[in-house]
Amino acid sequence: MTVAADGSGAEPVPGGALLVVGDVVTDIVARHRGPLAPSTDTAAAIRTLPGGAGANVACWAARRGGVEVRLLGRVGADAAAWHERELVTAGVRPRLVIDTQAPTGTVICLVDTGAAAERTFLTDSGAALRFEPDDWSDALLDGVARLHLSGYLLFSEPSRALVEVALAAARARGVPVSLDPASTGFLVELGVDRFLALVEGIDVLLPSRDEARLLTGLPDPVDAAAKLSRHVPLVVAKQGADGALVARSGQVLAQVPAVPATPRDTTGAGDAFTGAFLAALLTGAEPEAAAREGCRAGAMAVERLGGRPPTVTG
Repeated sequence: MTVAADGSGAEPVPGGALLVVGDVVTDIVARHRGPLAPSTDTAAAIRTLPGGAGANVACWAARRGGVEVRLLGRVGADAAAWHERELVTAGVRPRLVIDTQAPTGTVICLVDTGAAAERTFLTDSGAALRFEPDDWSDALLDGVARLHLSGYLLFSEPSRALVEVALAAARARGVPVSLDPASTGFLVELGVDRFLALVEGIDVLLPSRDEARLLTGLPDPVDAAAKLSRHVPLVVAKQGADGALVARSGQVLAQVPAVPATPRDTTGAGDAFTGAFLAALLTGAEPEAAAREGCRAGAMAVERLGGRPPTVTG
């Protein structure tokens, strides 16, 4: 049994909206000092924060401004009210499907406090991977200028069925679609050929460097981005501290440098890039200029704990 909750605190923005469909999860972020010590204690600073790749993208897009941002997510009853409040506070208009049989997804983020602030995820997707076609309504596309799909939707059979329905509806209305592959670990399980078949028809792909390498089998990030752009019209490959690559028609057209930052927690940096990039694209920016905005958002993200942008209250 599911019920829907609609947030109503964010003000509409004139013009076409960005609709994000994706995961809303609870992040438990543990910043530990030094390597993890087996069979004993490791000192860490631990916080519980709102997260999820789809929700993070929506929040960073809303922070960039200039476009109305909506989010379709699926959560458990255990944390639905909290997540809705956090999304509305961030300027997002959420529609949360409440799953009465599964809890909200939870991710434990182990963050090394070393210079790179690298992280390891332990993921219990919970309700986030229980999306199903009945959660979709074509009316969700009313007033929408772009649909963005979190790649996590491709990693369960029911949510893949939702993706198929949403893509068909977007094509019927001429709404462009972007997608972020989301996870190399899950991509390996899904399979590269199957992934490329599932994303056929999207117009923008936003992989990380490792995801682009995995999807092409090419070690050089420039070659990987170029090859992917033969499958998808526009590829924007996120390169972390090396910025981003913008590729079309088998060629890398721009290499956008990163914005210098002192990493504290790299969780959500790619989501920040994606959100700012899509919002900029929707307000008329060319892909290279939009990628520069993405890099600025990514730099801000790595200097913060968790995957969300700052808000008035936080």
